Amino acid sequence: MLNQPDSAPAARAKEGARRERPQLASSGTGRRLQIFAAAVAIALAVGFFLVYQSREQAAADLAHDTKAEGSLPPPVVVTIANQAPAEMSLTLPGNTAAWYESTIYARVSGYVGKWFVDIGDRVKKGQVLATIETPDLDAELAAAQAKLKSAEADVKVREAQASFAKTTYERWRNSPTGVVSEQERDAKKADFGSAAAQLNAAMANVNADQGNVDRLQALTRFKEVTAPYDGTIIERRIDIGNLVTAGSTSNTTLLYRMSQDDPIRVFVDAPQSVAADMTLGLPATMTANDLPNHPFAGKIARTANAIDPRSRTLRVEVDVRNPKDLLVPGMYVDVAFELKARGAVQVPASAMIYRSSGPQVAVVGADGRAGFHDVTIARDDGNILELGSGVAPGDRIVLNISNEIASGAKVTVTGQQTATTAAAAR
Repeated sequence: MLNQPDSAPAARAKEGARRERPQLASSGTGRRLQIFAAAVAIALAVGFFLVYQSREQAAADLAHDTKAEGSLPPPVVVTIANQAPAEMSLTLPGNTAAWYESTIYARVSGYVGKWFVDIGDRVKKGQVLATIETPDLDAELAAAQAKLKSAEADVKVREAQASFAKTTYERWRNSPTGVVSEQERDAKKADFGSAAAQLNAAMANVNADQGNVDRLQALTRFKEVTAPYDGTIIERRIDIGNLVTAGSTSNTTLLYRMSQDDPIRVFVDAPQSVAADMTLGLPATMTANDLPNHPFAGKIARTANAIDPRSRTLRVEVDVRNPKDLLVPGMYVDVAFELKARGAVQVPASAMIYRSSGPQVAVVGADGRAGFHDVTIARDDGNILELGSGVAPGDRIVLNISNEIASGAKVTVTGQQTATTAAAAR
């Protein structure tokens, strides 16, 4: 009991020591955190400064480059004017058409008895395509033939009457005067004339009836529908039992449609700029996309000799041999013509400048300045033009020149294209 007062202060001292040790550890950690935060702040400041300096330098470089480029002459792309070749190939689209194309109608009315050919069949001239049954025509022909026989019999009667009237008149005419009266003699003469007239009328009836029979017999030949020429059946509109009507009006139905494809026609619409070159006999070569290895040779056979005012084109017809029937009517083909050159140089269409004063091109001279030259167009092929004057082979022609470039202005050539490349880029 006496020792308790002495132990209490010692315990309190130990407790205080334990509380002081954590406070000392907490103070060291805070200093380290402060140092780390300061380092991070310094790093961020340095990074911000470096980024700011980099951006300022980039902006300055951009401003310098922009100013430098702005002070340079405007850039242009040029092509070299080439000497026009002796011949120029011109390819135009064309369409094939049959040499003959016919629609076959019935010449007699009736119904289809048989048909013998179908679409795609090759037929010869005179070959029977179908037969038509014509009961009405047959009955009409039989009636006409009976009428003809009746008329022929009537002629025989009239011939006998005329012969009797003639002999009677001759007897009365040759009788002595006073034996018969003049009135009786005149009456016999009149009877003879009447008999002769009746005979002539009967013979005329026979001729008319014979003509009607011949007409009907001619129509019976059209009971067989035949091909008018060697060709190919391209359409059939009939079947057995179909009623057909003679004629080719809008109310009648065609029987067949056929065509002849060797030779075959090729129609081309040539632009007005080459119309003068489309002369008779000019060779041409036809190719089709689905027949890449089969070129077809032909020549211009005829032209319209007039420009279509709506399309400003000249209709040209080329005749092509087609013995294997590889070309069929209605095909799209490419037709290539070899035309003689009419100009001095060739330039792409993108080099042309069209102004109120006429066509021009911009030529870059040896001093690097652009000059505008008046030119004349000898031939326009769409992408490539032949110029007759204004430029010379080897001149540097500006492509797609800007409207801001004036004559005599300094330019910078940044590229060069061939005429073919420039034309393909349009």
